[in-house]
Amino acid sequence: MLIRRLVIFIYALALVGAAAGSALFFWQTRREYMRLRAIEQRVEQRLAETELKLAEQEEILRRLRTDPAYVERVIRRRLGYAKPDEFVWRFEE
Repeated sequence: MLIRRLVIFIYALALVGAAAGSALFFWQTRREYMRLRAIEQRVEQRLAETELKLAEQEEILRRLRTDPAYVERVIRRRLGYAKPDEFVWRFEE
């Protein structure tokens, strides 16, 4: 009778240990999953921002290829060019 109780106790202890180990494993797995989801959300946000910036740059490129007035404005602003008999005033900021 004592041996039987001892065997049952050992099986119960093994079962509790296995349950605790499984719970710990699943808790760590869930924590890792949540960490990866947070990283994924940050990456998706960066991707959306980058796609928006790309669309803006594609629009600028399209205008540079097709709109001469836009090209002239860009050249005047960035390079400080002026037409003959025109003055460009620059102020220090």
